[in-house]
Amino acid sequence: MKDKGESEQAVLERLSNYRARDISYDRVLSAMCTHPHPIAARAHEMFMEANLGDAGLFPGAHEMEHEVIAMLGGMLGDAGVHGYITTGGTESNIQAIRAARNCGISDKPNIVVSESAHFSFDKIADLLRVEVRKADLDEVFRVDPASVEAHIDDNTVAIVGIAGTTEFGQVDPIRELSDMAVERSIFLHVDAAFGAFVIPFLDKRYDFDFRLPGVSSMTADPHKMGLCTIPAGGLLFRDPSHLHELHTHTPYLTVDTQYSLSGTRSGAVAAAAYAVMRHLGLDGYRTTVEHCMKLTRRVVERAGEFGVEPLIDPVMNVVVLDVGDTVKVRKAMGARGWYTSITRRPLALRLVIMPHMSEKRLEEFLDDLEQVCRERT
Repeated sequence: MKDKGESEQAVLERLSNYRARDISYDRVLSAMCTHPHPIAARAHEMFMEANLGDAGLFPGAHEMEHEVIAMLGGMLGDAGVHGYITTGGTESNIQAIRAARNCGISDKPNIVVSESAHFSFDKIADLLRVEVRKADLDEVFRVDPASVEAHIDDNTVAIVGIAGTTEFGQVDPIRELSDMAVERSIFLHVDAAFGAFVIPFLDKRYDFDFRLPGVSSMTADPHKMGLCTIPAGGLLFRDPSHLHELHTHTPYLTVDTQYSLSGTRSGAVAAAAYAVMRHLGLDGYRTTVEHCMKLTRRVVERAGEFGVEPLIDPVMNVVVLDVGDTVKVRKAMGARGWYTSITRRPLALRLVIMPHMSEKRLEEFLDDLEQVCRERT
């Protein structure tokens, strides 16, 4: 930083240059985030100075946060849940497992997750010193309940199900995990960071949320398919005692207890989530998901015309295509300006069809993908 500051115009020009280097979402098929809804952006700006870490100074933002949690809970089967707005799925998963560990009685705690669990659980192993045991997947890339059960022992403090896996968009058999959790009196966390704003609006019904008696906590991210600004995650507990396992005394603030992982927290994202959820309502999200699923079905249809098939029929707006030499195809598509990703095992091309994708742009992508795939055969 220089002694003398620059003019506002000069700084804004610099910012414009940096912004121009960022990738436009309309060519991105790898991300689970998207453009925020305009009303979310406006609400975010209105509450930019609000700090939910010192909630007594911002009672309006604090009340909005409670209303967002209630709306999330209502969408996921229980409007009476307890929780707070996090920075995203990673923080929510960390805090859920921290609560499970803290209310457990083991000196050597472990949790059981699936092989397809998000990499945040690897961070959890390091941060919380909890052993993370990874259960096998079935033939359609869901966790195998028998493998989960085989990994459970007296030191298991939690089992984890995924509702909308990052790689395959699959929904684990949460009902079976719920039955297991109830029978064994084990904490069950459901990571629905992506799926929370998709699964309730699909044509097919899935049992995955607080309607199941064994579900103890859930992760749900408004900044993904919820169309909120970044970073906005949601951590939800059925039982308030689990939230209380996270308390820290804060005697020099206007509130004497925090439950969050971070101290200072943005009230702006709580306002953004409140605004877009109130504005769109369930019908608005249903329309958004219908748009994404229509395009998802188009990917499968068009790819099949040039001999490329999905590894599984898409459950939600995530398509995994068997394109042969995945690495080379992805590189060739990148050279054409498209941003895609790959799965780990088996290796395949992964596409996430988010609300920013238009029919026209998707057809352009599919034209390029057809040409690349034909060149490789």
